[in-house]
Amino acid sequence: MQMLHPFRGSVQQYLDQLDDCETHRPGHCPQCQVNRPLTAHGFYTRTIADAAFDGEIRVRRYLCETCRRTVSLLPEFALPYLRSSITVIALFLIARLLLAKTLAAALPPPAPYQRGQFWLRRFRAQAEALCATLAAVAKPAAAPGFVYRALSMLEAAGWIPAHRVLFATVRQHLLGWPRSLVPDGRRAALLPAAAAV
Repeated sequence: MQMLHPFRGSVQQYLDQLDDCETHRPGHCPQCQVNRPLTAHGFYTRTIADAAFDGEIRVRRYLCETCRRTVSLLPEFALPYLRSSITVIALFLIARLLLAKTLAAALPPPAPYQRGQFWLRRFRAQAEALCATLAAVAKPAAAPGFVYRALSMLEAAGWIPAHRVLFATVRQHLLGWPRSLVPDGRRAALLPAAAAV
């Protein structure tokens, strides 16, 4: 399971403070709800593409000694299962949808156009749910549709604070969960066709 790392700053500042496992250690397990601090359990690496950083970062993991499951502290600037940071995706969506730039002009330089189309498709599909959830932190704006309303609400609340509310509170992905994931962020287990009968 992933939780948000309560760190605010740049990617480099995140990497500089990552060696201290005590500072942000969860005091309880979010999966089995046992009220006991989790044990530091190493790291996993993932790539992140941000405005000022493009490379690998380490993500700290903790282990619950009771249920034997791990919890990862995902930095707030990263979206689960996506390489690009919230800032990069936000700049693209604003340029493409609000400023009406072409796909090529809105995308960051090395990104293929398919990535931009993927972000647009997922954001459009998620816009109505974003508006409903973000109504608690940002006043809904008058807009011609849910896509523009969601963008204005994200701008008003701030993209990273909005991500914090969406992911930490209701386990909602800023661009919607992929089909292979259930809403709580765990992989869906599909039954074989013979077992379903």
